[in-house]
Amino acid sequence: MSPGILGKKIGMTQIFRPDGQVVPVTLLKAGPCMVVQRKTPATDGYDAVQLGLLEFVKPARINKPATGHLKKAGVSGAKFIREFRLNGGSGDLKAGDQVLVDQFKPKDKVDVVGISKGRGFAGVVKRHHFRGGEGSHGSMFHRAPGSIGASSYPSRVVPGMRMGGHMGHEQVTVRNLEVIDVDTTDNVLAVKGAVPGPNGGYVLVRRAKR
Repeated sequence: MSPGILGKKIGMTQIFRPDGQVVPVTLLKAGPCMVVQRKTPATDGYDAVQLGLLEFVKPARINKPATGHLKKAGVSGAKFIREFRLNGGSGDLKAGDQVLVDQFKPKDKVDVVGISKGRGFAGVVKRHHFRGGEGSHGSMFHRAPGSIGASSYPSRVVPGMRMGGHMGHEQVTVRNLEVIDVDTTDNVLAVKGAVPGPNGGYVLVRRAKR
């Protein structure tokens, strides 16, 4: 059994349960994936499996070291490669094996890891939800951050101070999402709720850890 699968976010929609309840879902194009490398405690010091998402990629889009790495396992067209740690006793995967979406079943719980949407440079009101100052009556303090530290002591800005800066484009993990539906024909996984990243962004789907 595979510990997870790689895929792309298609977008959000809704599914109706038999009792008429509406469930918001995110559709993920999950797989097909190939095992690129099998890591073992004897050779690498830990137990893990490296998966590559099979898709149409021009050979020029994959550099030579990665091409040689894929060639060892007989894999081609895998630009997105990620690693999954394995627990003891789950060593039935080997290089060249295929991992498909049928590894998951409805009502399974999964964690989805993705890169959040980048928002560029953002101020403290948008980035940290600061209230800001008055908007009128000559306030002159509208969306400013205000004081950022003391004066004589400690005479510096404390690390972690909330300020304006680069917002988004960070790795985000959403835990314990329920699998609502599995389409083995088109390799589509429907999970309940929202998933980080834009439509078309790469995601990592792993079995829930908690």
